Amino acid sequence: MSGMRRATEPQDPAAEPLERRIQKLERINAALMQRIERIEEARGPARALTRARAVLEREVLARNRDLERTMQELAASNAELALAREAADQANRAKSRFLHAASHDLLQPLSAAKLFLSHLAELSRDRSQSDLVSHLTASIDSAEELIQALSNISRLDSQNFQVNVAPIAMDRLFRRLRIDMQPLAESRHIDLRFVPTRAAVESDPVYLRQIAQNLIANALKYTSGAKVLVGLRHQGARVWLEVLDQGPGIAKIDQARIFNEFERLSRSKQPGTGLGLSIVRRACEQLGHPLELLSDHGTGSRFRIGLRRASAANVAQMPGVTQSDDEAADLQGVKILVVENDPGMRRAYAMLLGGWGMEVRTIGDIDAALGAARAEPLDVVLTDYRLDNGETGIAVLHALRAERGERLPALIVSAEGAEAIRQEARGLDVEVLEKPVAETDLRRALWTALAGCR
Repeated sequence: MSGMRRATEPQDPAAEPLERRIQKLERINAALMQRIERIEEARGPARALTRARAVLEREVLARNRDLERTMQELAASNAELALAREAADQANRAKSRFLHAASHDLLQPLSAAKLFLSHLAELSRDRSQSDLVSHLTASIDSAEELIQALSNISRLDSQNFQVNVAPIAMDRLFRRLRIDMQPLAESRHIDLRFVPTRAAVESDPVYLRQIAQNLIANALKYTSGAKVLVGLRHQGARVWLEVLDQGPGIAKIDQARIFNEFERLSRSKQPGTGLGLSIVRRACEQLGHPLELLSDHGTGSRFRIGLRRASAANVAQMPGVTQSDDEAADLQGVKILVVENDPGMRRAYAMLLGGWGMEVRTIGDIDAALGAARAEPLDVVLTDYRLDNGETGIAVLHALRAERGERLPALIVSAEGAEAIRQEARGLDVEVLEKPVAETDLRRALWTALAGCR
């Protein structure tokens, strides 16, 4: 039994060999170190995340401060840009008002001078005097063309520009363009041809006619060939109005700048302002019509405008001009009342219309017009639009028709935009002509007004 007790009693550590005790302590130490390393490894990512979070928070605060500074700078820049834009808009509106007023004031004396020259040409029998009148008329026409071009650019650049889209029968437009452009074609000995068509398009009638006039005039002035062709090309739902000439052509490098203001590539001595194609570009942009130029040096030029096709059945009926030149000239004995606030224009009208055999009475305001209507019968009224003391030609016509109780043939001639006056005069059934008015246009318009009431 005593032997068994001795066998189960624990050994005294001091009795263990030293090497064994060292190995045991080393294993314990290694285990402890591994546990510490595992604890450190577990705590390390948390510390790293804490440090990273602190760094990111500092970065976010710094970026927020940078963003706030940038937003403040952007707000200040936008405020400066808004002020600059407003200043530019004010300057543009002031320019438009100035050009509009200046055009009106300049066209008044030019219109009077043109009427005086027309009458002088009818009276002159001397060749030298006729040549002088012809040169003076050409000079006035050049000045008129420049003023009208500047006025058109001002109108197209205006924020109040209004588009009045309507169906247009292109054959009727071509007939009117032939009347308008044939004198220039004959003076240049050029065969101006229009291809017959039954097509109808959607556009603003006034500005489409102006676009076509400028393109045809450009072709007639600068072509070196003997023919200019105007026609339509159909492509799906689009119709292209094309003007082709046999001129020297336009190199690819010059085709963009040809539409700039006062840009003339040709050295032709033909008169011109260099604004016609610029007006075409502006008008096409406002109307949303594609504008293309197909040309190259030595191959002639093809200018074309993309138009939306309209149904011919929906084209509004437009009054045509069917009278002959002899009929248009037959104004002998017609009693006409001229309402015009400018004394020079009144004298010019009296001289020219009296020379046609008309019985002319000229006055300057509504009261005088009513007095004239009560004093004697009238056949037709010719009135300016802008009169003194806020009165207008439209107000004159309303007053005269109310006084007479019947429709009175009438015509408005003004230096202001004809389209705006036409819109205001809806229901009066009057033609509106722009100053300076040509003698032939005035004859035709008077005859048309009279014929419509016969």
